[in-house]
Amino acid sequence: MSFLIDAFEPAFMQRALIGGLIAVIATSLVGTWIVLRGLAFLGDALAHGVIPGVALAVLWGFNPALGAFLSALIMSGLVTVVSNRTTVRDDTAIGLLFVGMLALGVTIISKTGSFKTDVTVVLFGDSLGITSSDIRNQIIYTSIVIICTVLLYRPFLALTFNEMKAQTLGMSPRLSQAALLALLSLAIVASFQAIGTLLVFGLLVAPPATATLLVRKVPLIMVVSMLVGFIAVISGLLISFHYGTAGGATMAGISVLEFFIVMIVQSTYRTFRKDTTEGETECLEAI
Repeated sequence: MSFLIDAFEPAFMQRALIGGLIAVIATSLVGTWIVLRGLAFLGDALAHGVIPGVALAVLWGFNPALGAFLSALIMSGLVTVVSNRTTVRDDTAIGLLFVGMLALGVTIISKTGSFKTDVTVVLFGDSLGITSSDIRNQIIYTSIVIICTVLLYRPFLALTFNEMKAQTLGMSPRLSQAALLALLSLAIVASFQAIGTLLVFGLLVAPPATATLLVRKVPLIMVVSMLVGFIAVISGLLISFHYGTAGGATMAGISVLEFFIVMIVQSTYRTFRKDTTEGETECLEAI
């Protein structure tokens, strides 16, 4: 118990824990739709797309969350424009903007006086430096994500599993897609302070992907994803505190590790069940 209590006794560790858990709620809700729709690459690109906005905020001294959100919206808009105005495939447009926005962000950060420190914080987060103000902002952003997820559940569900049926039911797939990208941007904004823009992708995709291995219904995927993410945050912060590893990277790494653990356990269990069933069948045939 002392291993757990000692780690979360300092106030900065308590704030890191709260910030990480809030980030998991936002990323699990939005990440579920991203994983089910096969938009992981877009999610990764948007996570990088916020960097220019955060960089300008660092350079000009305004709220990084505002810069990140505006930058993500611009990124998602540019992907749509390139896809609609050219013959270039969506994945190519995303790849181009992914690299371009990352390069632009790092270039802007290089103009600051403390390039190495600023770029590290922007890219990899500062989970142990989360403030009470950051947590309040996270709660606001995550509350919006929760409300929008509830209100737009049916359009998102129809968009995910049957886009044609969504149109026949009078829904607009394009508006639903735009709303999903806006929520994705908001979830990234609610999470990048805790784990950084490069690592937010880990919490955005890994817990929902792990949940899909365990359950099938969308609400259950969201709940299980949160539980998996909570375990990753708590374990990551414990390891970070006791062994001096980077908090954000450790949390993201554990969330990915959880996926492979569940996958291996499931595969082993299926193999064991198959062997057992075949053995029982052979015994019955022998009798």
